[in-house]
Amino acid sequence: MAVSVLQLVELALHGAAFLCGIVCASALTVAQGEFGGWCILYGTVSWNGTALVPKSFSHISLCYFVSAVSIVVALYCFSSLLYGIYGCCTNESQWDRTWLSIALVVAFIILFFLLIAACILRVGMDALCASIVQTKSLSSCQDAEHKPWVSYSPTRFYSNLYSAQASAWVNVFLWCLLTTQLLVQRRREGPFPLLRRNDPEWSAETEAIFGGRPIQP
Repeated sequence: MAVSVLQLVELALHGAAFLCGIVCASALTVAQGEFGGWCILYGTVSWNGTALVPKSFSHISLCYFVSAVSIVVALYCFSSLLYGIYGCCTNESQWDRTWLSIALVVAFIILFFLLIAACILRVGMDALCASIVQTKSLSSCQDAEHKPWVSYSPTRFYSNLYSAQASAWVNVFLWCLLTTQLLVQRRREGPFPLLRRNDPEWSAETEAIFGGRPIQP
């Protein structure tokens, strides 16, 4: 069983992308649960003198979209990881040009949705932290974890949102590497070059069709 370096790199990237997707979805879900299931991204907060008061939340489907993208990509990475391990054990991991083209299209689609999810996390978290800092009661968004909240007790919401955002951007980077790896592999699996007259294969083919060369006197 001979395993190439490219196959090992592909397995490692799929495994890392799978972990990033799970971490992103779970961290965002925990942060969402700290606010009773509401999506705190793009939310606004005020200070009533003694505690922080959530004024508005974003639509719950926004957090569901980010979590769904992370979970779907994680499942795809897990299935690709299992297929890659099976292919390494059976020496059947080589894809033809058609399957490489399909995998490349899927990789671009995944990268597109991961980029959208990461941007939503980044901009949504920045909007929330800007609202918290504007209350003039806190110097940083992380300090809000140690302050009382009205109706909620979010003790690690900033840490969970930061973990979700970091995992999302790492996932984007990993899929950039996977897409590049697929492009390199597809280029290696390019169509066969045309034979030229001076190539040894050309002589062998012509002799097989037209017969051997005449004997020179």
